[in-house]
Amino acid sequence: MIKQVRKLTAILAVSSLFFVASCGNDDNGGGSSDDDTIEVTELSGNLEEDLMLDPDIAYQLTGTYTVKSGVTLTIPAGTEITVDTDAGAGATDLYIVGEQGSTINVNGTSAEPVVMKSSNGEAGDWGGLVLLGEATTTEGVDAIAEVGGLIYGGTDDADSSGSISYLIMEGTGAQINSESQFNGLTLYAVGSGTTISHIAIINGADDGIEFFGGTVSASNIYLENLEDDAIDWTEGWNGTLSNTYVLHTLEGFSTALEADGVNGNPTIENFTAASTVGGVALQFKKESGATITGLSLSGYDTSLDFADDGAVANVQIEETDANPALSYFAAPTVEITDFAWATSNTSTDDYTILEGNITDTVTLDASVDYLLDGAYVVQDGGKLVIPAGTKITVSEGGTSVYIAVLQGGQIEINGTTDAPVVISSLSQSPGGWGGLTICGEATTTEGVDATAEVGGFIYGGTADDDNSGIIENLVIIGTGAQINSESQYNGISFYAVGSGTTVNNIAVINGADDGVEFFGGSVNATNLYLENNEDDAVDWTEGWNGTVTDTYVSHTVAGFSTAVEADGVNENPSLVNFTAVSSVDGTALQFKKESGATITNIYLEGYTTDIEFANDGDPANVQVDDNDSDAADYDAGTPVDVSGWTWKDATL
Repeated sequence: MIKQVRKLTAILAVSSLFFVASCGNDDNGGGSSDDDTIEVTELSGNLEEDLMLDPDIAYQLTGTYTVKSGVTLTIPAGTEITVDTDAGAGATDLYIVGEQGSTINVNGTSAEPVVMKSSNGEAGDWGGLVLLGEATTTEGVDAIAEVGGLIYGGTDDADSSGSISYLIMEGTGAQINSESQFNGLTLYAVGSGTTISHIAIINGADDGIEFFGGTVSASNIYLENLEDDAIDWTEGWNGTLSNTYVLHTLEGFSTALEADGVNGNPTIENFTAASTVGGVALQFKKESGATITGLSLSGYDTSLDFADDGAVANVQIEETDANPALSYFAAPTVEITDFAWATSNTSTDDYTILEGNITDTVTLDASVDYLLDGAYVVQDGGKLVIPAGTKITVSEGGTSVYIAVLQGGQIEINGTTDAPVVISSLSQSPGGWGGLTICGEATTTEGVDATAEVGGFIYGGTADDDNSGIIENLVIIGTGAQINSESQYNGISFYAVGSGTTVNNIAVINGADDGVEFFGGSVNATNLYLENNEDDAVDWTEGWNGTVTDTYVSHTVAGFSTAVEADGVNENPSLVNFTAVSSVDGTALQFKKESGATITNIYLEGYTTDIEFANDGDPANVQVDDNDSDAADYDAGTPVDVSGWTWKDATL
């Protein structure tokens, strides 16, 4: 089943409003309507008396709205403020600011967040929300801000500028000049008495949140596609940032985190950043630093950049000096699903949803944006055809999101080297979804009509030449959803798949369990690229007896299981041209019980243990270049050359 829907972020998921002329003034947002339309009230000028907005009124920001010292602005749950980019004011004059001594309370909830967005949703349309506090900053007392000539800074580190909760902002980052810009949320010397939690800032032309000194802390922050830095601080900020998720899917951003100036040693707890477009994750300038725990980075070209050769010891990550040579790739410490109140994790494009059952032939279209949003199951007699160049975004729904091909069904993935098929979550983080499972009718030691550990699927028969289809030039990212401690999905699970099935040019990257696992069957595969799968890169059991030719395994993240794990009886499968390289030690090959294989041309590099027989199996069961495995030379082979495998680098 394919279902057409519009996937919208919460920022855009607001009701259409029928506007009438404003009856407010520059000082407040009150007013009522005598008809069935919703009144529009303009926000601009100075607020000099306490005011509570009304969530039933449509507000338009038409100029700078300044909350004066001693005045409180309260914004209730469900309030929507649209920034009117056609009102005549320039982008740099469209912002909300709380002066020193003022209070702004944004009282959104998860069910009814407060939304502030520009009328056309473009990055740089307006200046966001600015708070001016009286806490300390290296700029001293009564410093002048780079935006608006605003005054900030004092000596009261416990200063309170109010409370901001469940706020969504879009289209911020107005540009003053090449050196000065507005951000989404700008915090000038804001004190620790201020509460900031559950903030989402999306599609800004500059930073998401920037701290200019101060002691304020912030928690539960979602930042998507900010064109400069997602988080930025300077002037000695020393608060705590906890539970942050940064997503980059557009090229050209600066960093997920930029720090500058002296080291106030702020604390960063549970910071997850994911990029589908490379880039730099964390940048520290001058002598800036931080204490970081719970760091998870994925998809960046550079994890840590010390732009001015600052001391790496200024940045402590898990109680250890920062190491720019490490990727800091790890399972997310913050899940994107924690921010369901703010975003669908797919942006605002039209998606065609893939879920349900396929009972006849369904052919996808490479020009269509697809979202795999549940179980997509090819039933007996059905066929799923995926053309070259198709890209399928995956909702990170864990074990509820996967593609399965049942006995009697077929899948044709017709990628090419120039236009591979990509199936990936946006974050590319391990364990986000269940991968591809294929159930065939070849033999397995579990017998006929066995039950798989995932999905309760039926597999196994007597037709070793069974044909489940064609899989060519496929890149799968972020799989390995965990059912329980004993059962997990893999990148691709081959359950009793027969030799009539074609498997060629497959990349499985960032899986929380195995890359590929064979449960019996006789299927063969060529050109496998398996990178940073947290359990085994290649796993087989139940008497699989096929051949895998030209395999490259890369391990750069510690804690994986093995490059190869084999279990059960020995049906003597073949590995031809097998290369595995680790920069983090570990075990390369593990054979359990009486399992074995014939291996030709093996090259292992960087592993602490080349081969292990976990149950005291016979080394003669594993033949390596015509030698028993205990007499083999594991680094004498010719490495598989993947320099021409450009298809493996494809992303969404």
